[in-house]
Amino acid sequence: MNIRVVLPLTALLALAGCNRPVPPAPDKPPEPQATALRDSIQQPLDKAKAAREMLEKAPDTRAAEEAASDTPANR
Repeated sequence: MNIRVVLPLTALLALAGCNRPVPPAPDKPPEPQATALRDSIQQPLDKAKAAREMLEKAPDTRAAEEAASDTPANR
C-alpha cells in the first residue's frame, strides 16, 4: 500500500479510539483531592500563628505579674 493511504487511515483509527470522559453527575460536587497537601501546608502556618499570639500576649502577662507583685499586700 501507498504511504499516502496508510498514514491517514492510521490517524483516523487512532482518533476513532479516543472518547470523551464521562462528565460527573451535576448533583454531586467533586471530591477534594488535595486535602493532605493543604493540611501539611497549613500546619506550620497554624503553629507560627499560635507562637505569634503567645509572644504578643507575653509582655501583657509580664506587666500584669509585675503590677500584681508591686501591690502593698505582697511587700
